Amino acid sequence: MQDIPTEILALFLLVLIITSACFSASETAMMAINRYRLKHKAQSGHRPSVLIDELLQTPDKLLGTILIGNNIANIGATTLTTVIGLKLFGDLGIAIATGLLVLVILVFAEVAPKTLAATRPELIAYPAAYVLKFLQTICSPVIWLVNAFSNGFLRLFGVSLESRDGSLNPEELRAAVVESKGLINDTHHKMLLRIFEFDKMCVDDVMVPRQELETVDINDPWEEVVDQLATSHHTRILIYQDHIDDLLGVIHMRQLFYLSQSPEGLNRETVMAMIQPPYYLPESTTLSSALLQLQEQKYKFGIVVDEYGGIEGIITIEEIIEEIVGEFTMALPGLDEDIKSEEDGSFLASGSVNLRELNRQLDWNLPTDGAKTLNGLILDYLEDIPQPATTVRLGDFLIEIIQTRGTAVTETRLRKA
Repeated sequence: MQDIPTEILALFLLVLIITSACFSASETAMMAINRYRLKHKAQSGHRPSVLIDELLQTPDKLLGTILIGNNIANIGATTLTTVIGLKLFGDLGIAIATGLLVLVILVFAEVAPKTLAATRPELIAYPAAYVLKFLQTICSPVIWLVNAFSNGFLRLFGVSLESRDGSLNPEELRAAVVESKGLINDTHHKMLLRIFEFDKMCVDDVMVPRQELETVDINDPWEEVVDQLATSHHTRILIYQDHIDDLLGVIHMRQLFYLSQSPEGLNRETVMAMIQPPYYLPESTTLSSALLQLQEQKYKFGIVVDEYGGIEGIITIEEIIEEIVGEFTMALPGLDEDIKSEEDGSFLASGSVNLRELNRQLDWNLPTDGAKTLNGLILDYLEDIPQPATTVRLGDFLIEIIQTRGTAVTETRLRKA
């Protein structure tokens, strides 16, 4: 080798350093490539993606191929550097050449190519897949021998060599969705995030509370019953006897119309005969479970009950779906909205407004892990019934009590502090 011209040796050295850089970059690119995008492209027939997916099925063979090639290139570069150093500077040249080679390999064959591969994995991995697949095929006996020794050594320490399941758990998937903001439609992004909260929410988080239910006591004077039915804004009415916890069931307004046109006419007996039994849901039922139950039983809504069997409110399929897709139902005629904006930037809100709905409409983050309504939040915080004109500060928000009725806050003014 001493007879070979220095220029030729330097050329071979450059080739080996470039080869080492390519192996280093391909190793990082293969490990950093997005596996889900890769599988999508592989399923669509993208040839490089198919090859990479096959290579990643046996990571020990892939790494064996890369490291064998990388080490051969580095050892060859070390040998050539030593020869060049001896030819140019004698014995001192060995030390000079070694120091320079360490710097060159560290910068140009390790750090720089791996950094590029980590930031642009597909740029490196796609062309590298063809070369690595070819090398893995022709070097398979050597790779098998190397892996047999290395895997055996790992087993001595009890290391499991089974490939890790590449699927994401719910929290990892949620983190991936959070990071995808800007890559997908903002509305779709919010819907996906709401789905992850679906199993954590119970029916009492979104139900229409008992105080807001429109109900009819069938034992009231018949003229009052008819008047209530005629002025109702709902298509289904809860019918009870004397007390709401003695619920008889539900009647549809369309049935009342048919009754009014029938020979029997609309009277207490015919209304009683049309009542459909209610479907009850415990207040701790998750939204996902409630939706499945209502679908299976063919009910449009369920009656939410507490642990003592008392009626807490109602939950409709529409309200459950709105927790994913957002508000889509229209306000009922004659009913005021729970939240109104003011010219000074503040908001007038009913004390009975649901905190989740309030946060959704105003893009705020009032706490929802305790009380479900604004009134409940204020009472929990103060541990007392506030007087009108009292102002409460909750984090970054100011809540002014405008009106109370009995033991409840009925109207508030909200603004950011």
